[in-house]
Amino acid sequence: MSQRAGLRFFNTLRQSAFGKTFSQTQKRTYAEAAETVAPPAPAQSKMNAFWNSKVGPKTVHFWAPIMKWGLVIAGAADFARPAEALSLSQNAALMATGLIWTRWCFIIKPRNVFLASVNFCLFLVGMTQTARVLLYRSSLKNESVGREIESAAKAEGQRVQQIVKDPKGAVERAEKV
Repeated sequence: MSQRAGLRFFNTLRQSAFGKTFSQTQKRTYAEAAETVAPPAPAQSKMNAFWNSKVGPKTVHFWAPIMKWGLVIAGAADFARPAEALSLSQNAALMATGLIWTRWCFIIKPRNVFLASVNFCLFLVGMTQTARVLLYRSSLKNESVGREIESAAKAEGQRVQQIVKDPKGAVERAEKV
């Protein structure tokens, strides 16, 4: 009984402080609720719709792809360079990140097709440059591209084994270079 009395006390205190009880505020009709709904927004121009969109210029979803186009342009500028001057690991990394992030752009919310297009172009540039490097190296050795990849993987594996066996020596060799 004493708990009920305490609740009655707080209800009367609340009524005097705020005017209405919770149950009284819930008794609004649907007509009253419809009157309080905001009128529909006026139709926006296409530029305003783009400006205020979830992937518009006000967000990182717009500016990140703009900046990433720099990587695509730099990679495409390397088409003019000879294949022996290109880095296989750098272009393979561009190819892999382009492929991975293209897929990721379709998973994230909001889905960013603009960023996906940049990443797909980055994948294409990286794939083209990687193919140029591998074909150049295989032509030097008169090997197929598959054998070139195998020999490069074996050489890298041997370097990793040397580092695992003698990590201090690997650090010292790296410091000398």
